[in-house]
Amino acid sequence: MRKIFLILFLIPMVIISVSAQDEGFAFGLDMELGAESFDEAVGSVSYQILGLKPDFSFGKFGIGIDATIHWRFDDTGNLTIRKADWVPEGDVDFFELYLPKFRYVRYSHKGEDLFVKLGSIDDATLGNGFIMGNYDNTLSRPKIVKFGMSFDLDGRLFDFPYVGIESFVGRFHPFEIFGGRIFARPLYGLDLPIIKELQVGITAAGDVDPDEDAATAETLLIYGIDVMQPILSGDVFSLAAFGDFVLEPDSTMGGMIGFGGRIIGLITYGAQARFLGPGFIPVYFDATYDLYRTDKITKIGDKTSLAFVGWFGSLGFSLLDDLLVFTASLDGPFSKPDPGNPDNFMNYPHLRVVFLVNEGLIPGMFFEAYYDKKMITQFKDIIDPEDAVIGAAINYKTGPAVITLAYDMKWLPEAAEFETTAKLSTSISLF
Repeated sequence: MRKIFLILFLIPMVIISVSAQDEGFAFGLDMELGAESFDEAVGSVSYQILGLKPDFSFGKFGIGIDATIHWRFDDTGNLTIRKADWVPEGDVDFFELYLPKFRYVRYSHKGEDLFVKLGSIDDATLGNGFIMGNYDNTLSRPKIVKFGMSFDLDGRLFDFPYVGIESFVGRFHPFEIFGGRIFARPLYGLDLPIIKELQVGITAAGDVDPDEDAATAETLLIYGIDVMQPILSGDVFSLAAFGDFVLEPDSTMGGMIGFGGRIIGLITYGAQARFLGPGFIPVYFDATYDLYRTDKITKIGDKTSLAFVGWFGSLGFSLLDDLLVFTASLDGPFSKPDPGNPDNFMNYPHLRVVFLVNEGLIPGMFFEAYYDKKMITQFKDIIDPEDAVIGAAINYKTGPAVITLAYDMKWLPEAAEFETTAKLSTSISLF
């Protein structure tokens, strides 16, 4: 695994270093003050925040560092520094603690010929997303901060548009969730409109320790093949068709066919028909995977579950150059719930909603919110926070200062209880 770590880490760093040459240099420094709660052994504990966050950029290439101290006065009036931020203890070693001090290392954006992002990643997707879609490695924050990577390289960058790769690592140390996709455009040489953009891909993704409660770890691996065919690519209306066939452990198979695109560049849409064998879990590495990790490994390949045909639909909008973004997706089975597995989340609809108001739309204000809800057995369950992950961050900017109020509430399926974290802070741009 250490060799994999070095290869995956060094290759994109070399490429972006070369690509960033002759770009302008910029430096910024923010100071953060505030309070944040941590879920510790004694319960929820609040600490004060003192942080310095420098940023360096070279054109599209940027690095952000987080040097934050959490402190509080205990019941006796003594100053206490949260040692877990800076001192390796127990099973936590130097790399696990200090790699996340890099808030991000990034180059370009998803969808461009070269894209690299290291650090916190909340939207990792490979191919059509049927194996890994919107995976989020930030769910354990603030207690555990993970350092991961997304790295995409399209042959177009080298005037060889026939091949490309997508790759992802959820956490480098300890090495955890990983995935990669190799794709080809086999008909590109025909130079025919539309047809030449056909993509055929092979995806593999896995988890080194899928059952954290087990005494021994056995790597979980999932494989799949996919196709993606753009049909219309105009500014008024875009449309692409796609499909996947996936093999999960114990020869469990599933697939889907679907389509999606944009209308007048503003409205996003998508739909899928899913064909799932007994015990097959679509989008295994989804946005809440880290919370349902143990639950999923006990259900995958369960031959007592019934095979079924499912559906997926998404609708949203992106206005004013992505200043206002809303997306909602809903998926579930066509059939009635399997009476033999009433507690299996696969039997019921699943809802995910994301809402963003980015800086520049409302003077001084910008915010984001998301809601991910499983086990919708009846209509009223949509607003029931059980089996849900809820998060929101509201920001108010005045001059060089940004005041942030963030709140997260997560349902922990193994403990059957909620974990909540809250943060109120002020960030001041010094440079």
